[in-house]
Amino acid sequence: MLRVPASFRNLRVPHFSLSSSVSGSNFHNNLTKLSECLVGFMNYTKLSAPSYKSLLSDHLKNHRLDEAILVFNRIPFPGVDIYTKLITGFSRRHRLDDALKLFYEMPERDVVSWNAMIKGCLDCGDLSKAKELFDGMQEKSVVSWTMMMNGYLQVGEVEMAECLFRKMPARDVAAWNSMIHGYFSYGRVGDGKKLFEVMPGKNAISWTSMIAGLDQNGRSEEALVVFGEMVASGVQPTLTTFGCVVTACANLGSLDLGVLVHGQILKLGYCFDEFLAASLITLYANCKQIENSHKIFKECVHKNVVVWTALVTGCGSNSKHEDALKVFRDMMISGDLPNQSSFTSALNSCLGLEDLHRGKEIHAATVKLGFETDAFVGNSIIVLYAKCGSINDGVAIFKRIGEKNIVSWNSTIIGCAHHGHGKWALALFNQMLRAGVDPDEITFTGLLSACSHSGMLQKARGFFKVLSRTKSIEVKIEHYTCMVDVLGRFGELEEAEDMIRNMPVQETKMAWLTLLGACRMHSNLDVAERAAKSIFDIEPNCSAAYVLLSNIYASVNRWSDVSRIRERMKSGGTVKQPGSSWFTL
Repeated sequence: MLRVPASFRNLRVPHFSLSSSVSGSNFHNNLTKLSECLVGFMNYTKLSAPSYKSLLSDHLKNHRLDEAILVFNRIPFPGVDIYTKLITGFSRRHRLDDALKLFYEMPERDVVSWNAMIKGCLDCGDLSKAKELFDGMQEKSVVSWTMMMNGYLQVGEVEMAECLFRKMPARDVAAWNSMIHGYFSYGRVGDGKKLFEVMPGKNAISWTSMIAGLDQNGRSEEALVVFGEMVASGVQPTLTTFGCVVTACANLGSLDLGVLVHGQILKLGYCFDEFLAASLITLYANCKQIENSHKIFKECVHKNVVVWTALVTGCGSNSKHEDALKVFRDMMISGDLPNQSSFTSALNSCLGLEDLHRGKEIHAATVKLGFETDAFVGNSIIVLYAKCGSINDGVAIFKRIGEKNIVSWNSTIIGCAHHGHGKWALALFNQMLRAGVDPDEITFTGLLSACSHSGMLQKARGFFKVLSRTKSIEVKIEHYTCMVDVLGRFGELEEAEDMIRNMPVQETKMAWLTLLGACRMHSNLDVAERAAKSIFDIEPNCSAAYVLLSNIYASVNRWSDVSRIRERMKSGGTVKQPGSSWFTL
């Protein structure tokens, strides 16, 4: 049946007869109405030509959904492909209800339309509706199975995806690749490797997924071994493959292999790719050859924000903070707007220089570009202000961050602790718990440090007891050292000594030095001598221990022991480390 638009449904062709109207004015009126009707109908029927497809596609491509609907309503017999186009358009603009309504109105559906609707549900975050549609499909294609499997992987339901993969009546390479990628994405490296080994017909994407997955899970050396196997198998590496291999070399600091891979990249003409250039910049920066990073950067024809950021980060990681800030400034001048990583790296270089003034300039740029409320950028600003003495500004930034992560809370707690605002740190910890964020080992380090700097011994005992009972957090030497510091400040030197000797982790110089410093504060020579002996057993030429012990002897007027210590330092070639200041001149 011909679908007539609403504008024509109520348009009635006037009835007239030539004998009754030929001489009257009615004839001209009726003729005019008939002419208008025919013109409208002719305009309407023009859309039955194939031109409507390009018009509809143009509206959908430019997100003009309302115009697309008007065109669709003027099509007399829309096919399945037209319905599918419109369903996809609705889904991409997250108008899932409209897409579903259109889907259910379809007179007939094919596998492509079913898949389009399922994908729309997944893209809009409605996994349950996608599952309902998938279960309702009479004939599922391998694309249907793979799409649903990816839907489960997107939300972390690896077991459900695994179950679908096993049930698939037939699997293509894409299905295998998706499952392998899913395993590695959620840290199931062993399962990913096993699946890869039994996979038939591996292609370049399969090998690349394996290389990238191993590298992202801290197995960069294995990733490079797999790359060698890929080359030996005769599969041609792609541009993406080389990018993953270069990244693995960068993570390992494998300069020799990285140079060989770089040579192959030049040979194949891939050197003009921006993302590959960024990986090469990072490789040479990680291998402490920042000059080569600059060379790669200069040879890059088309620089995007990823290339700029790679060089900013590389300069910063090589302590070339002035160069990093110069590159960042050049990026701003060039018109390439910084992203989250760009700002973080630039702020870290300001932190390395302890340059609050330039840090504030970059902070102003983050505000202008809308990055101030971003957690990663905000965290870097908090640390910068805290280290440069502006903890009040740091706390203010913390309050503006939209979605705070564990680093946001920890950075602010530690900043408050170091500035003697112990009560602020404890108040933030309580807010953190109310927000449903679980503390980690760094959180407890900050809390113990806050107790130490603010003289809260009992609070510190309580936190350490909670930490010891929390199975999900490992008590590390840093926590014991903080607790020794708290006990030492309150003169509980014997208890601090017992804690060091009985702690389940290996004794370190730092823990004993902390105790030795407390002995100097309280002039406790007995504990000091035992602590110094333990330090010299670990590091015989520890200059800090010699100086602290000498000062303790001097404080109790044991000048002969002071001379003995200084002579021992001289004969052992131990030199006192020069002091340093946080002030930047």
